[in-house]
Amino acid sequence: MNKVCAIFGGSRGIGRAVAQKGYRLAIISRNLEMARAAAGDLGAHNTGNHLAFSCDVAKEHDVQNTFEEMKKHLGQVNFLVNAAGVNRDSLLVRTKTEDMISQLNTNLLGSMLTCKAAMRTMIQQGGSIVNVDIIIGLKGNSGQSVYSTSKGGLVGFSRALAKEVARKKIRVNVVAPGFVHTDMTKDLKEEELKNSIPLGRLKLFLLKLLRWHMQLCFF
Repeated sequence: MNKVCAIFGGSRGIGRAVAQKGYRLAIISRNLEMARAAAGDLGAHNTGNHLAFSCDVAKEHDVQNTFEEMKKHLGQVNFLVNAAGVNRDSLLVRTKTEDMISQLNTNLLGSMLTCKAAMRTMIQQGGSIVNVDIIIGLKGNSGQSVYSTSKGGLVGFSRALAKEVARKKIRVNVVAPGFVHTDMTKDLKEEELKNSIPLGRLKLFLLKLLRWHMQLCFF
């Protein structure tokens, strides 16, 4: 398959784990070396031409330049995955304004900017967008008011955008998994996580389930 899948936040965590076989992958991260390492590892296991790109999704010119580079080296983007995210957990009264802005810019504005850039080609050819949320964006969590806001906003944005572009044969989905073992959650206490889950245990197959769900979004 020669279709191109761009994964923002693809150098680690969920973004890297959900990379699909059979696509030409653009692995995008603020850290170019990490993106190159991920693209190289994926290239060793998957068929296709996988390239790495550096981008700060909170900066519109960075996003625009990245899409131009992807078009030049890989071709038009058919699928877009927004998995870039940051969190700085703290009670609101203790949260610095710059930390609020950083989370909102990366988690919400960043996805809006990448979707906007993708529209330029997808409007002509169709395509699919998957925005990666988290369950916290739906139910909130103490000490994560800003993070919850940024992720909750992503749900509303995805729903509205889906209605805007459906007639252009562009699908927009948002996935909101529970806690997944990534760098972002490695410092959380496992017992606290289990207490928030009805079954009282972490699901080790969650990433496989997430990959399957996202693959359905592509077709």
